[in-house]
Amino acid sequence: MENKKRSTFTGKLGYVLSAAGASVGLGNIWRFPYLAAEYGGGIFLVIYIILALTFGYTMIVAETAIGRMSQKSPVGAFSHFSKKPWVIFGGWINAIIPILIVPYYSVIGGWVVRYFIEYMGGNARGLAKDSAFSTMITSGITSEIWFLIFSVISLIIIFMGVQGGIERVSRIMMPILVVLAVIVCIYSMTRPGAGAGILYFLVPNMKNFSWMTVVTAMGQMFYSLSIAMGILITFGSYMKRNVSIEGATRQVEFFDTLIAVMAGLMIIPAVFAFSGDKAAQNLQAGPSLMFITMPKIFDSMGFGNVIGAVFFLLVFFAALTSAIALEESAVATFEDQLGWSRKKATIIIGLIMIGLGSLSALGYGPLSGVKILGMSFLDFFDFLTNSVMMPIAAFTTCMLVVFIIGRKKIAEEVLEGGGFRRQGIFNFTIKWLAPIFVIIILVSSVANAFGLIHM
Repeated sequence: MENKKRSTFTGKLGYVLSAAGASVGLGNIWRFPYLAAEYGGGIFLVIYIILALTFGYTMIVAETAIGRMSQKSPVGAFSHFSKKPWVIFGGWINAIIPILIVPYYSVIGGWVVRYFIEYMGGNARGLAKDSAFSTMITSGITSEIWFLIFSVISLIIIFMGVQGGIERVSRIMMPILVVLAVIVCIYSMTRPGAGAGILYFLVPNMKNFSWMTVVTAMGQMFYSLSIAMGILITFGSYMKRNVSIEGATRQVEFFDTLIAVMAGLMIIPAVFAFSGDKAAQNLQAGPSLMFITMPKIFDSMGFGNVIGAVFFLLVFFAALTSAIALEESAVATFEDQLGWSRKKATIIIGLIMIGLGSLSALGYGPLSGVKILGMSFLDFFDFLTNSVMMPIAAFTTCMLVVFIIGRKKIAEEVLEGGGFRRQGIFNFTIKWLAPIFVIIILVSSVANAFGLIHM
């Protein structure tokens, strides 16, 4: 097992597109726009960008360097540096997170596939009905079928390997995703009345600022940049030593932020242009913005079926590239720790996905009466991973770098493939800002879940 040659990306572009594909997912296309709309528009965007250039940058560099130094997925990577119990725990929590996320993520991916097919069939009017989304998710068999379709597509890509599957798909899908995003952006921004939405999203207004804007933007970092999911550690282990970690990180940052901004410009101006007096109300739609509000907007457009199909094809590509990154991290853990073949590891991950994902797919229908802490299965898995496990995973990563590996060793690894211009920011953030940020996210998210505060 030790002599088995580790898969690698072909070069910097392969890593950047694959890491960007992992980052540019439902977190950008779905979650970012509704959070930006709800938490202040322009001021949320500014805070997010500042955090991406500091907190996000630091965590991407740290996780990628840990992966490349150890040549292991999360469990092996952490234990490579120390056998202390808290370090071993940190490795395992980073490894378990993607195993828990990808099943419910694939359920949402299945919803996206269903909407794309419906728009291709010319059903914009039907999807605009108030009951369309609820009917789909409460129908156990419908939700389950589309979840399985999305899962099979993503698992086939994982089966094909790092270069033949993940990198090849990312090289094709990411450029297409950008082109589709530009098309929808231009259409949305040029509609009559869209100007107010553009100003709301791009121009900061301190009147819209609150402490929860900062906390929410920090939480969005995890979704948008694939931090604390084990993905970047795994992908770092596939990175060749002559590739610049900082250079690749800058490109991932840019690509991720670009798509997040474009997603906001696709959705928020359209809400203003087609919602009329209900614009302010629709901006507060939250998670339902993409599946309920946007179909209503598409239906009011002249080419609703075409724009709807293009939009959900874009979202499908984003969801798929992130799903395969989550699955790859999980598969790599089984390969590294248990010595399994890629085929066996992929099959086992597929079975876990079907088991846990089916709970989420049926959680609004046949299993709607089953609640955990008052939440449906999908909501619970989302809360457990994003609000509890990911902040803890990020905290253990910071502690590993500061107290076990040492910031100097990380710097040496980063400098091996290129420069380290933001080393000062990295050193300060990894020791002070990042640990404080993740503790704030953990405490505030748990307090919100138990009704102690309202985010």
